[in-house]
Amino acid sequence: MILRPLRILWVITRYRLDTLLPLDRLPWPVRQFFRWSPLRLIPTGDRSRGERLRLSLEALGPIFVKFGQMLSTRRDLFPGDIADELKRLQDQVPPFPGEQAEQLIEESLGMPLTEAFAEFSREPLASASIAQVHAATLPDGRDVVVKVIRPGIHRVMRQDMSLMYLLARALQCIPEARRLHPVEVVRDYEVTLFDELDLTKEAANTSQLKRNFDRSPLLYVPAIHWELTRQRVMVQERIHGVPVADIDALKAQNTDLKRLAERGVEIFFTQVFRDNFFHADMHPGNIFVARENPQDPQYIAIDCGIVGSLTREDQDYLARNLLAFFHQDYYEVAALHIESGWVAEDTRANEFAAAVRTVCEPILEKPLKDISFGQVLLGLFQTARRFNMEVQPQLVLLQKTLLNIEGLGRQLYPDLDLWSTAKPYLERWMKERAGAHGLWESFKRQAPELTRQLPELPVLAHRALSQTEKRGQQLDDQTRALSGVQTHLRRQARRSRRTRIGLALVAVALAWQPMANWFDGQPWQILLAAAVGALLLIWN
Repeated sequence: MILRPLRILWVITRYRLDTLLPLDRLPWPVRQFFRWSPLRLIPTGDRSRGERLRLSLEALGPIFVKFGQMLSTRRDLFPGDIADELKRLQDQVPPFPGEQAEQLIEESLGMPLTEAFAEFSREPLASASIAQVHAATLPDGRDVVVKVIRPGIHRVMRQDMSLMYLLARALQCIPEARRLHPVEVVRDYEVTLFDELDLTKEAANTSQLKRNFDRSPLLYVPAIHWELTRQRVMVQERIHGVPVADIDALKAQNTDLKRLAERGVEIFFTQVFRDNFFHADMHPGNIFVARENPQDPQYIAIDCGIVGSLTREDQDYLARNLLAFFHQDYYEVAALHIESGWVAEDTRANEFAAAVRTVCEPILEKPLKDISFGQVLLGLFQTARRFNMEVQPQLVLLQKTLLNIEGLGRQLYPDLDLWSTAKPYLERWMKERAGAHGLWESFKRQAPELTRQLPELPVLAHRALSQTEKRGQQLDDQTRALSGVQTHLRRQARRSRRTRIGLALVAVALAWQPMANWFDGQPWQILLAAAVGALLLIWN
């Protein structure tokens, strides 16, 4: 655990990542620290800043590589030279030896490689942060790819996750950062990340996504060969598409890039709202375009190790929020946030709506090339700090996917209007959800459970009526008992008053003669006071 932080510091020092910091934007003490730091004595070498950043992420391991993969899609946030280098992380991570891959495959399948495949290429087709892919041919002649998990990756990932938890717990101590739920976010990231190490889960996700888009012109998902799939090895149909990031190749085959970009948005919303099952790792290295019909382009998706889904409440909330943004109804956005508990109940909706309007108004009704979601997110974070808005960990995957979609859309067709493309789909989905068709579909989903409970309804109704009658009888008995207690108390009070009056009269009679003599010699004020005191005693 101690060696890993030291290695991270060594990598930062070796590749002089401090030179990437915008010193003029840092606080004065931090700025002075870096200006007088001994790091400045270490030369940066001949490598460019983008290459140094890429090499440092590769050296730090899979978690950092995945972070770089996500950043590679955000060309609006980084200079071109850095984005070009980070792009290489998508499928050009240094591979491990082919001999190791062969050994791992034979151990996992429990058979010689020559028995499982007619041909197997030791040279990997692609190498990613967690696994690498080799080309092969089945005994029946079908072309496949074999994905195998990197050896020893569990140990490195455990160390990195421990460091991330340490940092998250430190952030929990800062009130400003506590609303971001850093520990919960890291925990969700850990689950999704380690799910990628089990290739049977990825194979199951791939099969589900393939069923969802069966015979669809939008998306093709290659088939899984289950008989040769294990926890550390997965065999899948080989595809021959064009990488979605290879814009020159797409243009060379006259691909309709506008239609391709719009279909990407449609695929995303279809996965999120129709199927409630979305590919959550949609960086360009995992997306290809079929070659067959460039004027009616079809996507090809691979690497379904990370998928996401939402509850029905999250789906409704997300759709209503997006539609409110599209209609520029910021008060509705504020009301939805307050209703869902994302901000405190005592938040004034009109103030929150004004803050959201200030951030979001500039992005609507503009082409994608004119929209900087990075700036929008910064503005929303400022709004969040002002109104103590909390980050919902269950939506982190969806937010990551939206960032990938935006980056992909920028590369394909910068003039794409994301909002006008998505708005009709969301309106149609909400109409179907709330209309007769939605009610019928909801009834069909619940019909099996209703059918199971139907024979029990008479018994349940009789039991409920019996319990209601019993509670009513108990309430009547309690009411009568309470009435009896109240009557008894009233009688006791009357008897007590009569007793006090009687005792007072007896005392007056016995003491009358001495009192009469005493009255004769007293002024009228003393007599009045004595009379009032006697009346008060009798009343009490």
